[in-house]
Amino acid sequence: MADQGSEENQTKTSGSDSGTDPHTPVLRINQLDAFELDSALDQLVWNHFFQCFQNFRPGLLTPLEPELRALLQLLVWRFTLYSSSATVGQSLLSLRYHNTLSTSARYRPLSRRQKLSLALLTVGPCWLRERSHSLLLSLGLGPGGSLAGGDAGILRQGLRHSLALISGISQIAGFVNFLVFLRKGRHPVLAERIVGARAVFSKPNAVRDVTYQYMNRELLWHGFAEFLIFLLPLVNMRKVKSTAYSLLFGREGADREGARGGSGAWKECGLCGEWPTMPHTVGCGHVFCYYCVKSHAIADPYLTCPRCGAEAGQPEPVKVEVELGGR
Repeated sequence: MADQGSEENQTKTSGSDSGTDPHTPVLRINQLDAFELDSALDQLVWNHFFQCFQNFRPGLLTPLEPELRALLQLLVWRFTLYSSSATVGQSLLSLRYHNTLSTSARYRPLSRRQKLSLALLTVGPCWLRERSHSLLLSLGLGPGGSLAGGDAGILRQGLRHSLALISGISQIAGFVNFLVFLRKGRHPVLAERIVGARAVFSKPNAVRDVTYQYMNRELLWHGFAEFLIFLLPLVNMRKVKSTAYSLLFGREGADREGARGGSGAWKECGLCGEWPTMPHTVGCGHVFCYYCVKSHAIADPYLTCPRCGAEAGQPEPVKVEVELGGR
């Protein structure tokens, strides 16, 4: 009776949303963005919860981490999906779940049973995947279990194969469901298709707040950033820097700088800028740490001095003559 009363109340509240049409198709990117926002929220809640115990003994939450994650996800579900038939990500994008099992042409919210099933199908598999090994140990099917060696080995192997088979089937089913979603634009997650939940607009004529011009600019920038990430490791920036320095100031200017610095040039490594450790020279008037010049010479066979651009020869230790003057 309580379930019927809650469903009737939800039906009455849905009557005020007569302007929304559940048959209006929702963009695929909106549904995927809502799913990503929900995942980011779960991770954010877990990070804040984990920071509350950062001053306690290390590893305090590790034994109960799967249960705590599931509990936090259920807590978020209680105050979002259970209350308004919409997750946080869907609310941000003006979406909510529609009950596709209803024969009515108007919007119908999810029933309590559908909400519970959606929560269990979302949280349960993650918890079971993280706890499968511990469950085998608790059943006495581990290496030091209470059962006999042969029986434990057969049962353990059978359960592991069964869990692997179930996991593989679920992943294949999820992949096939995602391909169907890309084709038809409904149910990006397998759990939504099982319980009969579909994302629809919560407001009539809802539009995406982010314009396509902004999206195109972001896509272009991300593509350019990925290209730079791929290209920069292939470019010898130190050689480019030394070449640019030689073109701007010339080799003679670098020599004048070294002469003007005098003994100061011998107190600074030409590569790291620190006091030279085991000072070596490569044939020009600059000094380098042994490890700096050796590592750069191994990485670049055509090493040049970054200060003057001179071609680097074989590193040779610097010989310093110290004169002691009497008083």
